[in-house]
Amino acid sequence: MFDENVSSLGELLGLEGPLAEHLNGFAPRLEQQRLAEAIFDCIERHGVLLGEAGTGIGKTFAYLAPAILSGRKVIISTGTRHLQDQLFRNDLPLLKRALAPTLQASLLKGRANYLCLHRLQRAMSHSALRRPDLQEQLYAIQDWARQTETGDIAEVLDVPEDSPVWSYVTSNDEFCSTHEYEELEGCFVHGARKAAQEADIVVVNHHLLCADLSLKDEG
Repeated sequence: MFDENVSSLGELLGLEGPLAEHLNGFAPRLEQQRLAEAIFDCIERHGVLLGEAGTGIGKTFAYLAPAILSGRKVIISTGTRHLQDQLFRNDLPLLKRALAPTLQASLLKGRANYLCLHRLQRAMSHSALRRPDLQEQLYAIQDWARQTETGDIAEVLDVPEDSPVWSYVTSNDEFCSTHEYEELEGCFVHGARKAAQEADIVVVNHHLLCADLSLKDEG
């Protein structure tokens, strides 16, 4: 996975390292290197690290680089879904190109962030969604559903986040029985969870992470 020709974080984040080579405007920062080294040491020791760093030192690369270098499965959690998308779609691809072309990364969100094809089919004729504007949104979602590989509703730019349509077409516990639906080909929730199991780096958000920990605590 990782480029074995680069042997240290100093080289990774240095002036002549792969990041400088692949990223226009990249400049080495001593604080970034120190934070990255502390994180890498913590990963190796299976320890706990509480790190604080100022604006502009490159915190994202400071934790992504040692995560990749460790060669271990890593879960990265962000405060919001917006930051989650930014990390997965912008920052990780840059690091992947520069450091680890074969890196497998996945994005995992809560169930309600994924389209349910069964619910979409029902929603097309639902009496509560007969308004012309809502019908237009449904058709936009239907068109997108034919193309999407992930079912992540953040991909849909033509339908507002607060549209009432979403509550009728996204996956939920009440409708989606694990035994009845999730094993079916085309279930986006099942696909996202399977990808996360197989990935080297999984990007989640705090809400999903804490919910998962809470369920584990309950047995």
